[in-house]
Amino acid sequence: MAAARGAKNRIPQLEWAEAAPAPIVLVSGPEAFLADRAVQAVREALRAATPELEVHDIDAASYAAGELFTIASPSLFAEPRLIRVEGVEKCSDAFLEDAKRYVQQPAEDTTLVLRHAGGQRGKALLDLVRGGAGDGVEIVCPEIKKDQDRLGFVQAEFRRLGAQVTPGAARMLAAAYSGGIGELAGACAQLVSDVGKRISEAEVGRATEGRVETTGFKVADAATAGRGADALVLLRQALSTGTDPIPILAAVNMKVRAMARVYGAAGSGGQLAKQLGMAPWQVDRALREVRGWREEDLARAVDLAAETEWRLKGGSRDPEYALERYIRFIAAKGRR
Repeated sequence: MAAARGAKNRIPQLEWAEAAPAPIVLVSGPEAFLADRAVQAVREALRAATPELEVHDIDAASYAAGELFTIASPSLFAEPRLIRVEGVEKCSDAFLEDAKRYVQQPAEDTTLVLRHAGGQRGKALLDLVRGGAGDGVEIVCPEIKKDQDRLGFVQAEFRRLGAQVTPGAARMLAAAYSGGIGELAGACAQLVSDVGKRISEAEVGRATEGRVETTGFKVADAATAGRGADALVLLRQALSTGTDPIPILAAVNMKVRAMARVYGAAGSGGQLAKQLGMAPWQVDRALREVRGWREEDLARAVDLAAETEWRLKGGSRDPEYALERYIRFIAAKGRR
């Protein structure tokens, strides 16, 4: 269970995978894919218990006064209801007033799901729910954006699918699908369907052949291994075929950040993994790759990463050269 985020939170806060029915279910956070999954899980749980479940949808932005109470009022046969409300962060004044009244005394046999993607609009309603009105729960769906979070999502997806994935294969897959996590989840499911329950780097390599970011990790692997000539050949091949340099830079930066985190750290791989919030295999790889680096050169690499990103995003007339220069620096461990 996720930890409460403030003193006003008096209701359970759940991860999206723990989604379950309650009189009021607040689904908060910007990650739409996880929110959709959470709402679907609530619906499936209710329908499994009551096949005749009535499902109603409300758009909070175009809501008309009284609509919520009309839907929630008992029907002739008193079937259980699920009322799903989208766009609470854009809600009309009428919805806000009705919802604040409703959560104080929810209808029996009714589950109200409130989807709020973020922002201040509707905060008074959220505060009521989080304060305990309606005996609700909150399902938190934060944005999955950081490399480590995306990698964790891939690993969790394979566990959910009952499959095993090697660390390298998970990393390759997370890099190959750098867009929305819906695409990433679909790739995990497709791999399990095509390959089976054991996923290695070879299977991911075949499945992601030609994708930009897989090439990026080949460049990054060569650079951090000190194979500068190989890294530059791979880079030029990628750029010559129209590959976007930004994902290549992201792949290199992911490794540089890992090296910076483990530099000078003392302890076993397992101990460092706990201290740094990294997987043991990530720590072991970063410790290998950081050998031979001096602290001042590694600090310069971190600075150069930000400078290179700025140049790639319009700060230079020759962005490809900027990326080349950065990769040469990494491959030489800063000793130029």
